[in-house]
Amino acid sequence: MIYLDNAATTIPLPDVISAMTDTMMNVYGNPSSTYQVGRQAKKKLDESRTSLAMSIGATSDELIFTSGGTESNNFALHSLAYRDVTKKHIITSVIEHPSVLNTVEELEKKGFDVTYLPVDKSGVISIQDVKNAIRPDTSFISVMYVNNEVGTVQPIEQIAELLKDKDILLHTDAVQAYGILPIDVKKLGADMLSVSSHKVHGPRGTGFVFVKKGVRVQPLLHGGGQEQGVRSGTENVASIAGFAKAISQLHLTDKQKHIVQLQETLLSELSKTEIDYEVNGSMEETRKVPTIVNVWFKGIPASKLLIQLDLSGIMVSAGSACSAGSLKPSRILLSMFQDEKRASESLRISFSEMNTLEEIKTLVETLKKYAV
Repeated sequence: MIYLDNAATTIPLPDVISAMTDTMMNVYGNPSSTYQVGRQAKKKLDESRTSLAMSIGATSDELIFTSGGTESNNFALHSLAYRDVTKKHIITSVIEHPSVLNTVEELEKKGFDVTYLPVDKSGVISIQDVKNAIRPDTSFISVMYVNNEVGTVQPIEQIAELLKDKDILLHTDAVQAYGILPIDVKKLGADMLSVSSHKVHGPRGTGFVFVKKGVRVQPLLHGGGQEQGVRSGTENVASIAGFAKAISQLHLTDKQKHIVQLQETLLSELSKTEIDYEVNGSMEETRKVPTIVNVWFKGIPASKLLIQLDLSGIMVSAGSACSAGSLKPSRILLSMFQDEKRASESLRISFSEMNTLEEIKTLVETLKKYAV
């Protein structure tokens, strides 16, 4: 089996599974309890929080643990929306993850006005469009750092620079950027940032949201007051420890070099075939991550290729896993090209450091049988 859908989820590392198993067996206390096993759990939780905070240049009190990217995005957007009841305007982009788009659609129903920024054919928003969209009643901007279908990198630092002297806050969904791009929240300039564990070989059901000091947030879950009173519920210490272990195993420079090799091999091998294809989005190093390559296989329905590759033991996707079960063409590609045929003939191939060059060559050899 060849797994090339790492943008959907990644395979947990053996050390992550060991760390989680050890924590469940030996650090089983409730971290809010004051007796010995509770204190052990609190220590493990604090150590994990500190190491994860350091991975983005934050302090431990700026991290709130959540169940993953979807909850982090919901939490961030609801908090920002209600921080100032006099401001009812939100700016986002047309290519956001469903957990952002569906949340702002709900806010629209509650009286908010939303501006949806378009993208160019490379899948990137325009800073000028951001400038033009800002109004006196703009409350916040939410733009994803890296797109989950085509891998384009959005100009988050430039947006933050625009907002320096304005009472407008910035949230970024960094789920596809974390563990792939180096992130320093001070340099990036975001006020809130969402992350998920299972995209970096950690467990599913765990993530965090970075909340810059001084930003007031609204509780999404009410209860016993865990996570600074804004995300109640007993913390999942084992999964959080697994998340921290996954990041401790990350050697970003080596990972990037290897994944760039995988991407280059894919495109080099494809170019040697008779396959009629085109890459969707930019291939400029500064405008996209190497982990995701979205390819238009001209004249071949993506649904057909998915079935044939699956039967051959190769796993890729036609878009976001959060839209699984939908036979509709990718809305991201439709936003970029306004071409339904192209959108329905494209596959997303996404790598991790666990993939090999031989796997990429096997993928291309298999595609030669069905994409010509």
